[in-house]
Amino acid sequence: MTFLDIGIIDILDIFVVAFLLYQVYMLIKGTAAIKIFTGIATLYLIWLIVGALKMQLLSTILGQVMGLGVIALLIVFQQEIRKFAIYISNKYLSKLDFSTELIFKRIIKNKSDVKVWAIVKACIKFSKTKTGALIAITRKSELLNLIDSGITLNADTSSILLENIFDKASAMHDGAIIITNDKIIAAKCILPVSDKKSLPENFGLRHRAAYALAQQSDSVIITVSEETGGISLFEDGKFTKDISAGDLIKNLEEQFVSKINLRNA
Repeated sequence: MTFLDIGIIDILDIFVVAFLLYQVYMLIKGTAAIKIFTGIATLYLIWLIVGALKMQLLSTILGQVMGLGVIALLIVFQQEIRKFAIYISNKYLSKLDFSTELIFKRIIKNKSDVKVWAIVKACIKFSKTKTGALIAITRKSELLNLIDSGITLNADTSSILLENIFDKASAMHDGAIIITNDKIIAAKCILPVSDKKSLPENFGLRHRAAYALAQQSDSVIITVSEETGGISLFEDGKFTKDISAGDLIKNLEEQFVSKINLRNA
């Protein structure tokens, strides 16, 4: 009889658990939830040690506590669990494109390109005038729940319209606008706000909202700082501060402009 009998399945099991724990840690790192997560993980480790030492009474008590802890986790971490599910879906499952558009691409018309130049032109003006702006461009996630929180427009994207929306005298300048293909779908949309403490200190609510949406969806978000005029780009849970107009155009064209239109530009 051997002391340890570890097979390929056991190694795979350990690897998957370690990967999931790492992803959960990265998701809640810098938030208030990390302390609760650490406490529960410590309690679980103690339970395993007590069980290995065959301390029956203490093991039974801790087992009951851990059983109730699962319910507590669902309640306390409901937002984090939702973010984690969306994060995994966007980062890994989105690469497996089973959409009807892919299956029936021969009979479905191509979507219109995002009007990148109109967006960048408006952002350059916002930067010069230090006008705060928050623009979300959808990819696969349609952001329907966020669209419902704002004012529906369904208007053609243009730099003039963007400038009018984010004008400080406009009733729609607060919140975000959501762009899908060549349309401004909605304005004054309310976005979730990240509470991560590791974000730069000069990040206000606008930047924190952009970061939260970049974590929870596959959208690309652009912000313009009202204090510095700096343009920032948020995507795939990451951000680039003070991005240049040239780099912004290049990034957006690569993602939202078809190769045929790029060659004809």
